[in-house]
Amino acid sequence: MTIGEELKNHRIANGLSLIELEKRTGISNQNLSRWERNLVMPNIDFCIKLADFYGITLDELVGRDL
Repeated sequence: MTIGEELKNHRIANGLSLIELEKRTGISNQNLSRWERNLVMPNIDFCIKLADFYGITLDELVGRDL
């Protein structure tokens, strides 16, 4: 699964729209959408922010099984 698919799955699993996630994280819905569609990759700072928001590790955020 791609990082974008993982990001979308976490958002949907938490019952959030792109707009709601934007309101709660301060990350623009345009960026979130681009990441979910794998058009661009989020930088590490945004990944950390999303992982913290969801209460998961970076590995879990990107679907990396250890």
